[in-house]
Amino acid sequence: MDPSKPDRPTNRPMVDRPTNRPAPGRPTNRSTADRPTNRSTVHRPTIGAFVITKNEERNVAECLGMLRFCDEIVVVDGGSADRTVELAREAGAEVVVCKDWQGYGVQKQRALDLMTTDWVLSVDADERVPEALAAEIAAAVGKAGHAGYRLNRKTMFLGRFLRHGGWFPDHVIRLARRAACRFSDDVVHERMLVSGDVGKLHTPLLHYSYRTMDDVLAKLRIYALATAGVRRERGKRGGLAAALIRAAFTFAKAYVFRAGVLDGRQGLVAAIYRAEETFWRYLAVGLERDR
Repeated sequence: MDPSKPDRPTNRPMVDRPTNRPAPGRPTNRSTADRPTNRSTVHRPTIGAFVITKNEERNVAECLGMLRFCDEIVVVDGGSADRTVELAREAGAEVVVCKDWQGYGVQKQRALDLMTTDWVLSVDADERVPEALAAEIAAAVGKAGHAGYRLNRKTMFLGRFLRHGGWFPDHVIRLARRAACRFSDDVVHERMLVSGDVGKLHTPLLHYSYRTMDDVLAKLRIYALATAGVRRERGKRGGLAAALIRAAFTFAKAYVFRAGVLDGRQGLVAAIYRAEETFWRYLAVGLERDR
């Protein structure tokens, strides 16, 4: 299938929408009297944001709080055991619980299918949309010519925003016309696929995925095993020798050739992280094959 075409897959599990869903509008508690009465007759494209979550009580309130410029906010939760759902509803989001996890791509497509706005913004729970980026998004959707936009993600790694080592710039498609986009079915490292011209926004999308060593080690395990599973399904090979060689190359590429050394000790740890993820990915593929 041509990934540039936004045909929606038909084999995805259906998600039941709440029957008492409020009409699209900014997720605030303003009364009708507070709303302006001199609205222009010119149509303003509407913007909606969606977030997929699972046990994100540390992040979800702050994340959603920075999306108040949107006309609609949808959260698809994968069955959190903490207060994620409660906090998301308190923040004014429409929350749908869908425990049938089939990967990041499928879960984000479920969220996309719930949206009703002209434009959609995909945000992860550990990402933040600063005011300057919100203003740039609002300006961009009012212009003709682009069907989607890449956002430049800046990652916080153990207390420092990384600027080298392949971490920045990090352009990811996250904003698109709803009718012109869909998500890949990838279990991990999913992509928003857009039919049409894609532009770029300049203000960084802030990413707080690696705040502590616990976060780093947890992500290492998740991504290494998930990507190993994808490689096995595609018939790719691995093993100890491949793991050692690939990991060494990954470290050199991040730390030396992409100047991760300029990010100080965080740059060194980030390069080791990338190398170790690569090592375990290739080793896991080989070990599973030999069993």
